[in-house]
Amino acid sequence: MRLTPSDIYTHYRPRQCDLRLYLKDHEFVAAEPSPYALVLKRLGKRHEANYLSSLGVFTDLSDVPQGELLGRTKAAINSNDPVIYQALLESTVRIAGIDCEITGRPDYLIKQDLGYIICDSKMSRRINDKDHPEIILQMQTYGWLFEQMFGIPAQRLEVHRGDGEIECVEYVGPDRVLDAFRQIISIKALQTEPFTPVGFSKCSGCGFHDRCWNHAREIASVALVVDVDQGLALALHDAGIHSVQELIDKFDEDTLSELKRTQGSRLVRVGARAAKILRNAKVYISGKEIVLSKPAIPAADNYLMFDLEGMPPQFDELQKVYLWGMQVFGEDPSEYICSTAGFGPEGDRQGWEEFLVKADEIFQKYGDVRFVHWAPYEKTLINHYKKNYGDHTGGADRVLKNLLDLNRVTEDSVVLPLPSYSLKVIEKYVNFKRTLPEANGDWSMATYIEATETEDEATRQRLMDDIRLYNQEDLQATWEVLKWLQTIEVTAH
Repeated sequence: MRLTPSDIYTHYRPRQCDLRLYLKDHEFVAAEPSPYALVLKRLGKRHEANYLSSLGVFTDLSDVPQGELLGRTKAAINSNDPVIYQALLESTVRIAGIDCEITGRPDYLIKQDLGYIICDSKMSRRINDKDHPEIILQMQTYGWLFEQMFGIPAQRLEVHRGDGEIECVEYVGPDRVLDAFRQIISIKALQTEPFTPVGFSKCSGCGFHDRCWNHAREIASVALVVDVDQGLALALHDAGIHSVQELIDKFDEDTLSELKRTQGSRLVRVGARAAKILRNAKVYISGKEIVLSKPAIPAADNYLMFDLEGMPPQFDELQKVYLWGMQVFGEDPSEYICSTAGFGPEGDRQGWEEFLVKADEIFQKYGDVRFVHWAPYEKTLINHYKKNYGDHTGGADRVLKNLLDLNRVTEDSVVLPLPSYSLKVIEKYVNFKRTLPEANGDWSMATYIEATETEDEATRQRLMDDIRLYNQEDLQATWEVLKWLQTIEVTAH
């Protein structure tokens, strides 16, 4: 069996999943990479090339034919070449009764003293077991392969992070590497697909998303029930419960509350969540919502819909809210209002301060209008920006005081026959139609990255206009859900 660190990446990214590794190994066809994934790949290549150019003279093995690569690698190391780019490390070992050829191609071998540093470039900034176990395992694999080939350990294992800093990874010996590949072998050797429950955030970004979700819907998988997390779905599967109907038929509140599931390293009871889970399951099967209480939406003539577009924290130079979107709906609606971050070094602060000015203008016209948003993201980011850049107008505190999380209002007031309370899911339930149906948060980030990189002002303006339209539709979707919530009445349940 041939194994590489790519198998580790497949297993762990975007979230750890045995089924994805099995499907890829059995040559199932994944969807094409998303625009965001393609942008990340391009940025990663540029990040790698920039670091390589800083290392001076190097031996380039990136285009050497596979049959010659191992010999060329050994020759370069025996010649003490100062930097070797895209070398091949290889070893044969017997794992779980199977002869395995394990290979790896680190980005750089860098000569130091009597040995070599093994280094890889990554876009990630947090290199640790919690955030990126696959990177740690990849580097451990390189360290083990080097030691197997040359009889001595590498001088050091390093990761060139997305922020340009170098992070050392301690080599801990062969056991962790062999354990990781032993698990991979056991999955590849399966005769049938392993059970892995779908999850709304877990499956995001996976090339097999549609395949797995279509199958889950066909069988009404128990994993589609809101509040059935991954640990509980696995525990139910082990108990012979695969569908939502089986959950309802075989459990009542008392017996489900006693079921134990894995949570971290512990086994814990389902407990008081059992009643809510069973209620969610019954609603999913019936297809009919249950209203628990009148939605807690304060009466007002006008409401401001509020939505941010931001970059994830692994991109240090891009860690910002690049668009603060607002629009008033109701008796006295406004035009779409937004603040965008600038593209220079002070662009992040400029976007924040422009948002504060526009928020103040809104308060002057509408008084203490509610800033209606979906989930905690907006509140978290306002507090983050307030801490970083201050609140010279007092507008941030006033916005925080007037925030209304419509996601929380929805979850507290109505049980829906849906697998998630994401805005993108609920807006379809209330029949909201977008003009950009394929756009999502990843698309927005990919488009923004393209806007930061182009030097053509007309292209940049077009890209930012696309993001504004997407954001405006997020605001319109939030308003449609708010209006729908205002119409529902409490029913017997």
